[in-house]
Order: sequence, then structure tokens, then C-alpha cells
Amino acid sequence: MWRVARDSQVLDVNPSYAYLLWCRDFAETSAVARLGDDVVGFVSGYLRPSTPETVVVWQIAVDEQARGRGVAGALLDNLVERLDGRANRLETTITADNVASQRMFAALARRLGCTLDRSPLFVDDLFPDQHDAEDLYRIGPWQTPPMNGAK
Repeated sequence: MWRVARDSQVLDVNPSYAYLLWCRDFAETSAVARLGDDVVGFVSGYLRPSTPETVVVWQIAVDEQARGRGVAGALLDNLVERLDGRANRLETTITADNVASQRMFAALARRLGCTLDRSPLFVDDLFPDQHDAEDLYRIGPWQTPPMNGAK
């Protein structure tokens, strides 16, 4: 996961130790995609403590060799399916210039048959470094996910 995040050149890269902890403590809301023995994508998330019916997608990335094959969408579909009704809403944050992520989450909302709302969350002045503002994207609520076993 750390390598895919680093090589994406767009994600904020956490220490490798953080990804190991994430996999241990948030395995039910995270997943990797493999091509042979190689990890070529991942999604990391958690159930939001104040609203446990909401899964927050922290990061999602796909290695360059696997892009354009629907890996990211399949990871999100798999995450929603594995939640099995414990959550019926999803939140993530996206910068204004990340059109690919905006489209990917809009497509997820369409597959789930529910709304997607966008609002400002963290303005750039809140970040102590050169980080762009992050908008909050909310999807849901959804009923039983209509996906068919995407893995």
C-alpha cells in the first residue's frame, strides 16, 4: 500500500508503519487489489466514530500498470458489499483539481442509486504546509448495494 501511495505521486504518503497499523486495525474497511503477487491498488477507510453508519474513505490508489481496468471502482464496490448493511453512507475528501477522483465517486453514487453531495470541509489555510483545500463528498444513504460481487 505504501509503495502504491508513494508511486501515485498525488497522494499524501503516510509512513509505512501507518499502513501496517491501518491493515491491522481497519481491515474490515480496507482492501488491496493484486495482480499476481503484486499489490496494484488499495482502498483504506474507517467507520466514522460519531456516525458509525458512515464509512470514510481515507485513501484509494491504483498502480500505473493497472489503471484503466476498473480496479478503483471494484475496490469501492467491494468495500460497500463487505460492509453488509453496517454502513449506508460514504464520505471522502477530494481536492478541486482531482477530477479523476470526483468522477470515480460520482460513478459509485450512480451504481448505488443515491445522491452525492459536495461541500467545503478543510480550507487551505487550515493546513500548515502547501496543501490544497479539501471538499467533503457525501454519498448515500443507499439500500442494499446493487453491485454483483465486484472484487
